Amino acid sequence: MAVVSLENTLTLAMSVRDRHASAKWYEETLGFELIMHIDEAGWSELKTKTEGVTLGLGEQAEPSPGNTVPVFGISDIATARANLEAIGVKFDGETETIEGMVATATFYDPDGNALMLAQDLS
Repeated sequence: MAVVSLENTLTLAMSVRDRHASAKWYEETLGFELIMHIDEAGWSELKTKTEGVTLGLGEQAEPSPGNTVPVFGISDIATARANLEAIGVKFDGETETIEGMVATATFYDPDGNALMLAQDLS
């Protein structure tokens, strides 16, 4: 049995220099559909052609090719984090919350690949 119970959603988060320009590129080139631009959070999100999978574009970090972070939807981030920490999973700092929007926590697999949990707070 799994340590945490993930929801049926996956967001692939990538760092970009200009979210609006990148979103337009993904719309026009790959046929993705814009879901939202949240300018105050530096975040844009697009619906991909795969059910339950979105592409998140963030301007928080310098783009680094190959540095895509899978973001797994979770209904209770505090419990999931506690369960993962109990088995020695390393997290990157505290859980971050954008009130009324989302709570996120970045953690690492055994090879140091970044993964993220996200609880929808809307």
